[in-house]
Amino acid sequence: MEKPSIPSGTRDFSPEEMAKRNFIFNTIRTKFQQFGYQCIETPAMENISTLTGKYGEEGDKLLFRILNSGDFLKNVDKTHLDEKNLHKVSTALAEKGLRYDLTVPFARYVVQHQSEIVFPFKRYQIQPVWRADRPQKGRYREFYQCDADVIGSTSLLNEVDLIQLIQEVFKALNINVLLKINNRKILAGIAEYIGHPERIIDITIAIDKLDKIGLEKVNEELINRGLDKESVQKLQPVLQIKGDFNQKISQLKEILSGSELGAKGIEEIEFLFHYISELKLTLPIELDLTLARGLNYYTGAIFEVKAIDVQIGSISGGGRYDDLTGIFGLNGVSGVGISFGADRIYDVMEQLGVFPESASGNVKLLFVNFGDKEALYCAKKLMILRNHGISCELYPAADKMKKQMSYADKKQIPYVVLAGENEIVADKLTLKNMLTGEQQILNVEELCKILN
Repeated sequence: MEKPSIPSGTRDFSPEEMAKRNFIFNTIRTKFQQFGYQCIETPAMENISTLTGKYGEEGDKLLFRILNSGDFLKNVDKTHLDEKNLHKVSTALAEKGLRYDLTVPFARYVVQHQSEIVFPFKRYQIQPVWRADRPQKGRYREFYQCDADVIGSTSLLNEVDLIQLIQEVFKALNINVLLKINNRKILAGIAEYIGHPERIIDITIAIDKLDKIGLEKVNEELINRGLDKESVQKLQPVLQIKGDFNQKISQLKEILSGSELGAKGIEEIEFLFHYISELKLTLPIELDLTLARGLNYYTGAIFEVKAIDVQIGSISGGGRYDDLTGIFGLNGVSGVGISFGADRIYDVMEQLGVFPESASGNVKLLFVNFGDKEALYCAKKLMILRNHGISCELYPAADKMKKQMSYADKKQIPYVVLAGENEIVADKLTLKNMLTGEQQILNVEELCKILN
């Protein structure tokens, strides 16, 4: 009989792994709430028309489509089948798809529920998303995103708020990170500068890969995407701007002096860095002019967070989108958001060994079962301990002591309670430390104090 398996790019999670994942989710959720974000949830599946055309050509290829139920071929035009027109065939076969991210479903939610929402609307979501990507280290086909967005406000104070949120989340998770910031208006100004404002998407998709494939390969891709060699050459000084923030901005102002849009982007970046300086944020922050974030809906500030001590892709990212809701019929509603990649954050914390001991999720205390009378006595004490927030359990059968102790060892339960005839008469409990072997005779109130 063939052993069961799961799809490539997905994972099962053990109780220990889930305890650590929940530590991440709870930490991020707590910070979201401290910053005034409210929780919503959206369905795992959306109409395919909601998803397509929002993530660019490459993003559309990564959408998981859900085959129509019943006679799924009934809406397929046979001509399209004969012509192998995959786009039209797949659209007819699959009217729904798994969400690619949480931002587009959020935009759909805002338009659909606009009469119920108080703007500016600060929302967060912690839910899984799916991408038909090639699985590799740190990249999965099913993974969780933890998103926070503010929609209905153009104020750059929202970006400042998100930068502070990034600092607080990673401080709480004990991860050293670098926040990279850029602005899509600057990138649009660069496209104007090299004489190809209409090729902004091609340019951003290519230069966003600079860290991964290097300058030479980026230049090759730009030419393959239709840019002439003269324009690619003109782009080189921009891609190689060095120095601190003030030096980069000074060079950039000179290069983009003829671009009104580029100047606006520089102004927005300067505003953010002024606040960062005045608030004396401890988070390392860098202006990265090659940062593009390959999603078409970004229009202003863009963010990417990298772990400093571990080689892995970005663990958080986001940016400003001025009219994402416009694609659903609600124009002129600006938003900005950030997404924390819980799965990559987990991998980083595992590699660094920074999960606190409390994140293990282990049961703290096991009551040994000596028989019916003793089990009833222990069950009553168990209720008191649980009411004090202590995780504990009673072994379900009066098995040999060795078996019960082996159970505690395998589950890494640090304390065991022994309660026999003598303890019942004295209304006491014998507490054994499984690590040191030390034993104490205590009443239940004393036991609660020790374990808490």
